[in-house]
Amino acid sequence: MSGIRRGWSDTTPLIRQQQQPHQKNRSATSPSAHSHSISSPLFLEMAAAISSSPATPRTAFLGVDVGTGSARAGLFDEKGKLLGSASSPIQIWKEGDCIEQSSTDIWHAICSAVKSACSLAKVEGEEVKGIGFAATCSLVAVDADGSPVTVSWSGDSRRNIIVWMDHRAVKQAEKINSRNSPVLQYCGGSVSPEMQPPKLLWVKENLQESWSMVFRWMDLSDWLSYRATGDDTRSLCTTVCKWTYLGHAHMQQMNEKDSRDMEACGWDDDFWEEIGLGDLVEGHHAKIGRSVAFPGHGLGSGLTPTAAKELGLLAGTPVGTSLIDAHAGGVGVMESLPKTDCEAEENDNEAICHRMVLVCGTSTCHMAVSRDKLFIPGVWGPFWSAMIPEYWLTEGGQSATGALLDYIIENHVASPRLANRAASRNTSLFLLLNNMLESMMSEMQCPFIAALTEDIHVLPDFHGNRSPIADPKAKGVVCGLTLDTSEKQLARLYLATIQGIAYGTRHIVEHCNANGHKIDTLLACGGLSKNALFIQEHADIIGCPIILPRESESVLLGAAILGAVAAKKYSCLSDAMKALNAAGQVIHPSKDPRVKKYHDAKYQIFLELYKQQLSQRSIMAQALA
Repeated sequence: MSGIRRGWSDTTPLIRQQQQPHQKNRSATSPSAHSHSISSPLFLEMAAAISSSPATPRTAFLGVDVGTGSARAGLFDEKGKLLGSASSPIQIWKEGDCIEQSSTDIWHAICSAVKSACSLAKVEGEEVKGIGFAATCSLVAVDADGSPVTVSWSGDSRRNIIVWMDHRAVKQAEKINSRNSPVLQYCGGSVSPEMQPPKLLWVKENLQESWSMVFRWMDLSDWLSYRATGDDTRSLCTTVCKWTYLGHAHMQQMNEKDSRDMEACGWDDDFWEEIGLGDLVEGHHAKIGRSVAFPGHGLGSGLTPTAAKELGLLAGTPVGTSLIDAHAGGVGVMESLPKTDCEAEENDNEAICHRMVLVCGTSTCHMAVSRDKLFIPGVWGPFWSAMIPEYWLTEGGQSATGALLDYIIENHVASPRLANRAASRNTSLFLLLNNMLESMMSEMQCPFIAALTEDIHVLPDFHGNRSPIADPKAKGVVCGLTLDTSEKQLARLYLATIQGIAYGTRHIVEHCNANGHKIDTLLACGGLSKNALFIQEHADIIGCPIILPRESESVLLGAAILGAVAAKKYSCLSDAMKALNAAGQVIHPSKDPRVKKYHDAKYQIFLELYKQQLSQRSIMAQALA
């Protein structure tokens, strides 16, 4: 597109006058594209609340979450309590920086998980009143019939998803960032290779045949909603956070309580033209999204008959506009306050702006909201209405946390012995290591458990630094290794890695507060939040209390809340969150001043490790120049 770039303002509706109202494609995805599974028989992991069969029909809301390794489904009652859940593994292909999945495989896994969850919770299809989907921010490619289009060097058509953590598009991200487009200020100043524009550019440059075949490019959670309803309206969450869509284009057009499908007027056409993807502007952005909606907005006519049959539910069941999985975790936990705090802040719209949610899984996402837009270098956002409608979202992140702990443990020579011992005791490896550290503290007469790592320091950027440095080329560092290969040495390395991750979160919190936030309380959810040592070290290192939710499956609850809003049980997402979120345990920082002094010292070493890496990188670049 030629001519003068239009200036984007968060106070002016960005309606392109040349665009005409359109009819959304309501046709369901072709059933033939989903007629067989690509994976081996599914092994279900199931969990359900123990309850007798109810005498009268219940109201339940269904949340579906597709993570990196599994698809999960959970059913919640009208008080936000988990009735039952189930999970089913999904296939993944990893070849270097390329990580891929299959939408066909994922849909089959979802269907299995939903049916199992309903069976375990003793919930009938007609009792499910609303459904919400959440998923990783992975990129899905389908053709005009809804069939998968390969995004893989292998040419395997099953592999039509570029997984969120795929880093094949580092060079494309650098190319895009060199343009210094105005839209980049709304994603921390630069796009990450984990966002969609670099991945799209990679496909166009490397897989031309696939590029020409794709009819829809979709975030995974949007594709799930589309597969369920036939409505390809995109979420403000996915488009704003991962596609550079300017959600604040709608600030004066619409508020959440009057929600409807909105003409997608927040695309910056000049941006797409400049980076070499101008063909995505064609057809009023048909391939990337012609209409958007607030999370939880009801889509189409609900479940299509085909999808309903596959899921074991009723056709027409309301389906809410989706969320990225981490953002669903935010929705599922951000109003989880102790009762006294909740009552005091009930009518305080600013109180929520003092909280940050940590969604701790394979990676960790750091979510904070504000009434005003805050531009923070190296931290994604500000994103308008990307998680909580009509609030600006700041999103920090660490690309490998749970994945890093697994890597550190599994690649240590003592790991098999510990894994066998944990299995024989029917306990988790993390709990076994935590108990070992407690014993070591007593044996070595350490003043506190953290002091076991005084000579081991970890920079956790093994998959680059997402925030606040925004350096995808950053590398991990372990300082203090010896020839010791004992189980105790592994336990100390495990603790040092937890601390390194927590120092990274402290870096993000301090950086956000230095740029306008006032974060003083953390809320945590996700798999790692169930690790008591992980949470206590974070509280001690950051110096903030950490609230854990009553329901451990916060991402599933967040997805279910979307269904409750779509079913019009609540007038808006915020009201649903206040009704269905509930607090559990509160973890406070240590009051021992020695603990603070110790972590302050280690934090300084943590910061120095990255500075040293930059210096080393410069020295080697000069040597090879």
